[in-house]
Amino acid sequence: MKQWYMAIGGHQVGPVSQDDVVTNLRNGTIDGNTLVFTAGMSNWTPLKNVPQLAQFVVNGGSTTTAPPPLDPARRAHEIDFRIVGSEMQFVEVELDPGESAVAEAGSMMYMTPGINLETVFGDGSQQRSGVMGALLGAGKRLLTGESLFMTVFSNQSSGKQQVAFAAPYPGKILAMDLKQLGGELICQKDSFLCAARGVSIGIAFQRRIGVGLFGGEGFIMQRLQGDGLCFVHAGGTVHPLDLSAGETLRVDTGCLVALQPSVDYDIQYVGKVKTALFGGEGLFYAILTGPGRVWLQSLPFSRMADRIYRAAPSAGGSRQDEGSILGGLGGLVDGDNS
Repeated sequence: MKQWYMAIGGHQVGPVSQDDVVTNLRNGTIDGNTLVFTAGMSNWTPLKNVPQLAQFVVNGGSTTTAPPPLDPARRAHEIDFRIVGSEMQFVEVELDPGESAVAEAGSMMYMTPGINLETVFGDGSQQRSGVMGALLGAGKRLLTGESLFMTVFSNQSSGKQQVAFAAPYPGKILAMDLKQLGGELICQKDSFLCAARGVSIGIAFQRRIGVGLFGGEGFIMQRLQGDGLCFVHAGGTVHPLDLSAGETLRVDTGCLVALQPSVDYDIQYVGKVKTALFGGEGLFYAILTGPGRVWLQSLPFSRMADRIYRAAPSAGGSRQDEGSILGGLGGLVDGDNS
């Protein structure tokens, strides 16, 4: 199988399969102008100019240019990575000596012997001065419903080391280069997975009371700031959309994963009482107004958890969806009558 390499945010990613390249293209992690390389090519080439991959590019790819040279004043650590899997993904981060990654507590999958882990207050994006600085960083995370602590994984050896972080439920892991996104990204609570150390994980207050009360994600969302790579998890299939200035989109409040700060976010009542009460789609939906990019998910965790809870026998769930013509008798026959 041919192995490919991609240049994402100034980082070489790979080797990966052609299917992985296509998946990243469809998720919006890369576009037609992303440089790729494989055996038999003389140099890095824009994806849209590679015959095997050009057929998967929509509208000729983005109009953005190739990433500029790395900024010597870059605050975040420069990490390499690869995303493994299709529906139950994990991201493996490769750290050079002295580099670190920060992640939510409990998300680590495995790490090589040279990795040292440390629990810190807040996000560990910078060396805060004094106890009050540490409490301020931790307090921001507490407001988003997260733990007061995060874990920093550092390479303290003399060679390259790896640490991997797993998605908490079926879906996709998105690699977001904050430098290319303007230095900031707003995302739903619990979507952040891990990032290069130096990325700040803070809070974003919703300006409108209606959004805070009925927006599905509450009054506070997560704000990711910096110039490094961060990784966001979404449920099901990810659908990125670029909204032009003034263009609007109505979205189920739970299906919104992330948006650029330039996108205006408001909520709207569905309009009819009968539709609101019996339509099954909730009382409100989100109104997104461009310009900017938004990322949508097809399977919000709350929707999946609700279906599992309703099907659980302890919650009064039934097995009628299994389609057994014997009903309860079928459970006695096949031994599954729990």
